Amino acid sequence: MLIDAEIFLRLIDVAGVFVFALSGGLVAIRQDMDLFGIVVVSFLPAVGGGTLRDLLLDQPVFWLNDPISLLAAMIGGIAAFLSPGFWARLRVLVWIDAVGLSLFAMTGASKALDFGHGIFVVIIMGTITATAGGLIRDIVCGEKAMLLREDIYATAALIGCLVFWILRNVSFDASLSLFLGAVTIFLIRAIAIKYDLNLPKPHSKSR
Repeated sequence: MLIDAEIFLRLIDVAGVFVFALSGGLVAIRQDMDLFGIVVVSFLPAVGGGTLRDLLLDQPVFWLNDPISLLAAMIGGIAAFLSPGFWARLRVLVWIDAVGLSLFAMTGASKALDFGHGIFVVIIMGTITATAGGLIRDIVCGEKAMLLREDIYATAALIGCLVFWILRNVSFDASLSLFLGAVTIFLIRAIAIKYDLNLPKPHSKSR
């Protein structure tokens, strides 16, 4: 590949922090919060999933010694604050969230794999990294969690992490594996969003 895997992973990690911070800022604006509230909420999806991942993996929490990630999160929140009308007109929240989901799933899965964990931990850590922060964001903002509202959400992250694990275990290039895993997640979410697809549900509710 033209780009080193470690550099590529770092780029998608920072990009994921930014886009998830932007999604948090947009949700906060929808709840009529002020600048401080917007910035605070922007940090929840940006660092929440990665924080939980690192705690579960018994590793130093990534943002404690990573000012770039904190800066990216702050910029994402401020970007939402400065141009709420622009983002609202584009109606991009769900698409921004899909990009963040794709990027964060790969950073979580890659980190678990680097520490020698097997397929189940790799998939779980990738999914937690991608979804936990958004869940915290929605709970704090009093919104129905996207994780619970959108059936093909965590499922997309699971599938993408599985694709990443398979590719790495057949000796695919690390950067290419990350890219293809992220693309898989985004395409699944995009199809689900465009065609309003959901996982099967019971035909009748129990009383």
